[in-house]
Amino acid sequence: MHDQLQDFSHFMIVEKGLAKNTIISYERDLKHYLQYIQKVEQLNSLNEVSRVHIVQFLGHLKKQGKSAKTLARHIASIRSFHQFLLREKAVDQDPSVHIETPQMEKNLPRVLSFTEVESLLEAPNMATSIGLRDRAMLEVLYATGIRVSELINLNLDSVHLTMGFIRCVGKGNKERIIPIGTYATEVIEAYLEKSRPKLRSPKYKTESLFLNHHGNRLTRQGYWKIVKKLAAEAKIEKELTPHTLRHSFATHLLENGADLRAVQEMLGHADISTTQIYTHVTKTRLKDVYTKYHPRA
Repeated sequence: MHDQLQDFSHFMIVEKGLAKNTIISYERDLKHYLQYIQKVEQLNSLNEVSRVHIVQFLGHLKKQGKSAKTLARHIASIRSFHQFLLREKAVDQDPSVHIETPQMEKNLPRVLSFTEVESLLEAPNMATSIGLRDRAMLEVLYATGIRVSELINLNLDSVHLTMGFIRCVGKGNKERIIPIGTYATEVIEAYLEKSRPKLRSPKYKTESLFLNHHGNRLTRQGYWKIVKKLAAEAKIEKELTPHTLRHSFATHLLENGADLRAVQEMLGHADISTTQIYTHVTKTRLKDVYTKYHPRA
């Protein structure tokens, strides 16, 4: 079973080109699943696995208090694994074929108002090298809606300021080109001229666009500490997530009449249904405005 999991991991990396974090999640879920199959169900071959065994495994997870989201992720991992085994003729049948994915509540993403975004963008002290870098990072995130992982992986050659776009590599190693506005362009130019040379260190020869105070590539955790600190300074009381500016970018575009397909392309969503959640956010915000300001609401 271990060898078959290794073959599946290789398939995800080479043929599917899945993101590193996705592969890690699949592997972790499947190791847990195979351990259950062997130790609890005492099966020696994946060909012996039936639908009942999978249902019992999911019941085992539910007893442990796992959420519907976690169960859905495990089902996706197990389903992909068994489909792979069937295609490779390692098994005779796919026991996951009639397993239903649990219904999940749709949690609407938290977004900032335009005023709150402006407060956050203005929080860094641009008179310092670190402050100028922080302002440039926030401007890029709000201007393009890229993910935090994509932001910290940007290199110097990812940014084409004269042509007005950035090039980033997203999930599944898919490259996309995103326009970048005048505000962000001006701050990036200032950062590259005044700040990055001071942050650069001879110890680290990195082409990373954004550097930490050691002169190395920023980490996701490092970025998150910066944003929490700046949000506190800007007196933003809403609970933020690493993707708050990404969510705000998409919501503000749609509120101002942007085409849903164009927003999907800029965000790098494979399925438009993922992008459609932002239309629910805009409707909710309109309802809030109506309730607050209409005299007979």
